Amino acid sequence: MGSDRIIDTEMSVTEVVKAALERTDGPRLKQIVTAFIEHAHALVREVNLTEEELHIGLRFIGAVGQANTDSHNEVVLAADVLGISTLVALRNSPQQHGQTARALLGPFWRLNAPECSCGDCIARSDTPGAPMVVSGQVRDTHGKPIAGALIDVWQASPVGLYENQDPEQDEMNLRGKFRTDPDGRYHFRTVRPAGYPVPTHGPVGALLRAQKRHPYRPAHIHFMVSDPAHKTLVTQVFSDDSEHLTSDVVFGVTKALIGHFKRQDFAASAPAGITAPYFTLEYDFVLEEGRSEFPEPPIK
Repeated sequence: MGSDRIIDTEMSVTEVVKAALERTDGPRLKQIVTAFIEHAHALVREVNLTEEELHIGLRFIGAVGQANTDSHNEVVLAADVLGISTLVALRNSPQQHGQTARALLGPFWRLNAPECSCGDCIARSDTPGAPMVVSGQVRDTHGKPIAGALIDVWQASPVGLYENQDPEQDEMNLRGKFRTDPDGRYHFRTVRPAGYPVPTHGPVGALLRAQKRHPYRPAHIHFMVSDPAHKTLVTQVFSDDSEHLTSDVVFGVTKALIGHFKRQDFAASAPAGITAPYFTLEYDFVLEEGRSEFPEPPIK
């Protein structure tokens, strides 16, 4: 190693480290790692990070990984509560062509939700709560309906728990997959979800407490809408009367994703199998042309 690769002062550390990355496989990996080094080193200098603080940070990162289980993803949760997930989602799916806004995937999506027919109910276990009917249409950016689009939905229960968190709920409760009809339309029955706190038993919970932040999310339903000729849309639709719309702990709410959870009080208008009062949500999705890809599930 030449003398230009030997550190003489702390100011030379960054350039020496960057020089060691010159043979990195792939220009994109090199770009990302180099930028990470530059920003991380700049942070150390800006806040004058102490050795004790470095070790506290390293213990936090280690604890985040150790808190992962098959049914809980602390790493995704950490990215969510720091706003990183939302920032990446929005930057990778701008809305200049009228497509539906993206939202973060969150830590609760699972593969292989049950295949359902339009009109089916995704409340498979005894899940007390206000009945709800969700409907809408899937279109492309030119306004053309997309027939056969796959809509994967998942949500928390009326007490704010996903089925993998709650032993009282049946397997895959409040989860399901639906295909749009020839006019691109879909509809299904469920129960109205509640807002809920994100898990706080791990290091992310300790971070929230240190920041004096509440852990709550507003009530919402998750949607993953896909079609082979279009980019997969991962998003959420939020209740317009939810308590924490302006202070979502994971920064997932955008104005375009606030839906009207409308109360219906007339039994005569209720669909078969539903008694009043019940709620309705009508929400359309617009997909952008492109390649359909799916995320890695955060839990099994």
